[in-house]
Amino acid sequence: MKQMIVQIYEIQEPREAERLIEMGVDRIGSVILSQDVLKTPSVREVVRLVRGSGAKSSLIPLLAREDDILRALDYHEPDFVHFCESIPLDPKKSAQREAVCTEAIRVQKRVKKEFPTLGITRSIPIPEPGQTDSASIREVILEIARSLEPYTDSFMTDTFRGYGGESAVQPVAGFVGITGEICDWDMAAALVEASRIPVILGGGISPENARDAISRVHPAGIDSCTLTNARDNRGRLVRFQKDFVRLARLLAEVRKR
Repeated sequence: MKQMIVQIYEIQEPREAERLIEMGVDRIGSVILSQDVLKTPSVREVVRLVRGSGAKSSLIPLLAREDDILRALDYHEPDFVHFCESIPLDPKKSAQREAVCTEAIRVQKRVKKEFPTLGITRSIPIPEPGQTDSASIREVILEIARSLEPYTDSFMTDTFRGYGGESAVQPVAGFVGITGEICDWDMAAALVEASRIPVILGGGISPENARDAISRVHPAGIDSCTLTNARDNRGRLVRFQKDFVRLARLLAEVRKR
């Protein structure tokens, strides 16, 4: 049986990357937050450190322009690029969904042409549990995956608030992720079963629910960001700073036999 992949985001500082490497994290992810910080030396150092270990680096470019994405990849040289643009799940928005997927495919094909050895991860949005039209949304999710699969090396699920309705507000406009909320694990399991490429389960994964999530969904790996972040003295989550006690607990849960 293959070891479950453990992927941890958002690692922006080399000292945190070094600790994750020592702990045995498999994929260490960083984020380019905007065009203004496209070339971030600390992130490039994270990628360099990961390259010298047995782990793999991953980079999310939150960038609108294709040329900026290519410049970021050329500068940082990660093992994986991770795209997580919002894709509407509302069954009534087929034209909008097709347009987003068509553009995603175009960009991914160019990235693969420019960087042939680079792995491409694509976030597949999954709504919160309890949707009334879950069967229709599940089919939309599988339709999205089928269209993107030939141009993608691995999928990652992430929680999409409101499945793309006009009133849904994501933490980062235009993108999916960092909600700290679990997605519908039944829909995620359907994606895992249908997909011919590995699926990493993200969306509200924590030391408290990782084992249950794995047993329910059977993914190739799990991803944690928000719920392994540190907290300040008021108990509020702190972005870009990890809680290494919680990370050790998460790894112990995932690695249990």
